[in-house]
Amino acid sequence: MLSTIPFSLLELVPMQQNASVTQTLSNSTQYAQKADQLGFNRFWLAEHHNMPGIACAATSILIGHIAGQTERIRVGSGGIMLPNHSTLVVAEQFGTLDSLYPGRIDLGLGRAPGSDNITSQALNSDPQRAQRFPEEVSELQRLLGPYNGNSAVRAIPGEDTNVPIWLLGSSLFSAQLAAQKGLPYVFAGHFAPRFLKEAASLYRREFKPSATLDKPYFMLALPVVAAETDQQAEYLSTTSKQRVLALMRGQPLWLKPPVDSMSGLWTPQEKAQVENFLSLSVIGGPTSIKHKLDIIAKQLAVDEFIFTNDLYDNQDRQRALEILISVKEQ
Repeated sequence: MLSTIPFSLLELVPMQQNASVTQTLSNSTQYAQKADQLGFNRFWLAEHHNMPGIACAATSILIGHIAGQTERIRVGSGGIMLPNHSTLVVAEQFGTLDSLYPGRIDLGLGRAPGSDNITSQALNSDPQRAQRFPEEVSELQRLLGPYNGNSAVRAIPGEDTNVPIWLLGSSLFSAQLAAQKGLPYVFAGHFAPRFLKEAASLYRREFKPSATLDKPYFMLALPVVAAETDQQAEYLSTTSKQRVLALMRGQPLWLKPPVDSMSGLWTPQEKAQVENFLSLSVIGGPTSIKHKLDIIAKQLAVDEFIFTNDLYDNQDRQRALEILISVKEQ
């Protein structure tokens, strides 16, 4: 079954504390090139602000860079946090990207700020923007679609590029909106597993065919830790556990080296919180990875997987990609 499901990657441009932004971006570029060579379907970049340890604030710039350094793979946003931006600017940026790299650009949209409240205010002085998300998605569709003959404001470039729009979410709101608009939908299982089953069911149940899609298309974001053995994967997974622990404590999100044991690093309550946050993690060697993905794909009728792969060592990250593709081809 996995052989028919596209595999994609969601990149947060994770930083080690002693690494420069330049080196980190170089590592992410090499990572994308490896994914391109192996046949991954998409390489999406997230939008986060004011988070030491994550270097993907200027998302559209990174998309252009990665697209220019790869050959085949689709490159996009996972996602652009629309309340932070003018819809016209987003349409112009992605219209330009699509004009530079025709047929390879995706526009994933979210309605969260991708930051804390203070940073959100620095990005956008209007706290009500998120409430207008449905209307702004419609406006983006108009700006990226054919000229209707009477609009006073047009996206040049952008108009009639028809850049594919995806809705991203971690609750039922975006699932319902994607269904109503007939758009592809991505559930953020890599950090918010709680509403996964309800969101997937709602999306499929209420989907209305559109000019974009004639049937639902559901992509699931999952954290993955793939290694040669289950034991090695469990060891490597302590990097992401330390990172989530730092997030919950309000600390910088630097990638930290894996540790033999998390004992002593967290309280029992923190352990439960981290494990809940990462409850959809797919951790293991090739056999375990395949088994877990097969189960998830069947239970949720997943059309595509998109993985986060936050390992400390760049070679381990790239090796994980090879393991994922080998699992898919089995």
